[in-house]
Amino acid sequence: MIMQIGKLKLFLIAAGLIPLLWLVVDIAGNQLGGNPIQAVHIRLGDWALRFLWLTLAITPLQTITQWRGLSDYRQLFGLYAFFYASLHLLVYLTVDQGLMWRMIAIDIIESPYIWFGVLAYLIVLALAVTSPKAAKKKLGKNWKKLHRYIYIAAGAAIIHYFWQLKGNLAEPLLYLLLILFLLGFRILVWLKKRYPIRVRM
Repeated sequence: MIMQIGKLKLFLIAAGLIPLLWLVVDIAGNQLGGNPIQAVHIRLGDWALRFLWLTLAITPLQTITQWRGLSDYRQLFGLYAFFYASLHLLVYLTVDQGLMWRMIAIDIIESPYIWFGVLAYLIVLALAVTSPKAAKKKLGKNWKKLHRYIYIAAGAAIIHYFWQLKGNLAEPLLYLLLILFLLGFRILVWLKKRYPIRVRM
């Protein structure tokens, strides 16, 4: 069983790098359309959101399947969300803005959607930094309180994504429905524990 878990984790680690490899191949093959910088930026942001959603989905899946081993993969998906969000930010700072800090400051001031992106990233950064077992032990009960901020990060990320898009809003709306479902599920679980007779799932 330990070997199977180890192999599955290795598979998921490798699978998490496929979107990046795919992006590199598309860059090398000039397959990113008329605005390649924007395409790279959006794709990295999309994968940050997808891994964030996978992280949020662990608890409902664990509750439904009763497979406690699923929690072993929450940290992995969360770190991949941080990884792709960091690449998303790095592309914005270096490729898009050329590390011109004055222009970056003006862009942030004039583009409110960036504020929500910064908020989401700072939360994800805090969660990534405190993800090791040593940090969990040191923070104690505060660790769980801090990691509940992932829902604020998800909401801020949706607003960040939704606000900057022009045209097809289907994908951010799908992300919004997913987070509402996942948050709703957690509320129902909490209500069931608090009022076991009144709330039935």
